[in-house]
Amino acid sequence: MTVPSLSIAFMGFSALLSIGVPVALLIFFHKRYGAKVVPALTGAAAFIVFAMVLEQLMHYLVLKPAPDGTIALRSQPMLYMLYGCFAAGIFEETARFASFHLLKKRYDGIKTALSYGVGHGGIEAILVGGIAMVSSFVVALMMNSGALVSSQNLALAAQIQALATTPSYLFLISGVERMLALTIQISLSVVVFYSVYGERKFWLYPLAILLHAFVDAPAALMQAGALRSVFAVEGMIAVFAVALAFFAAYVHRRLKPEEGETPAES
Repeated sequence: MTVPSLSIAFMGFSALLSIGVPVALLIFFHKRYGAKVVPALTGAAAFIVFAMVLEQLMHYLVLKPAPDGTIALRSQPMLYMLYGCFAAGIFEETARFASFHLLKKRYDGIKTALSYGVGHGGIEAILVGGIAMVSSFVVALMMNSGALVSSQNLALAAQIQALATTPSYLFLISGVERMLALTIQISLSVVVFYSVYGERKFWLYPLAILLHAFVDAPAALMQAGALRSVFAVEGMIAVFAVALAFFAAYVHRRLKPEEGETPAES
């Protein structure tokens, strides 16, 4: 059993995107706008705590998988979809909201929002996309070189089977999806930034939760079985990512302080 060369190439490309682009963006924002590293580190830490620890804990308590792995809530697709969308939105946007309140004492300007967004979205790209693709890339190379013939480990055996049978284009889509998600995370960071730094703009925080839920809807619909085409899902996410980027730019143009003016207290 071997993995197609095109699949391996797409794994490597997606891994490079997922790991390299966040780093490159942070360097670019630092040189272009003077962005600092601390907001990026704060964003990365906030994502890990809120999305990977607290949100997952709530999933465990609410979804309560049965011993066979089935989830009762999945029998009600609409509730399952709404729960998935809003859980992610509430936890991640609250992470931003709390983080910007902490950063506000020492960091200001759009550079703070951009740096935070790269940290928040970048660590997601690295942990969700980059590490997985690097692992798959290494296993695939070992399989094709003959260094990994078979395995008694059930998890590894399943990974080997999946790598050999998954259509090559899906590995490319994985990297593209991480870039769309990174765009969304930076855009939402700008929106929530102004909910904290803007004058009487708290309403942008709950709006960000709604926007986040809306953006997550295609993936939730696919998980619930209402959508089956990965191209339709990724196409919808791409449209939402572009629209959200334009909205974040609009918010910034409308609310950015005039030259020499400091952000007003919220």
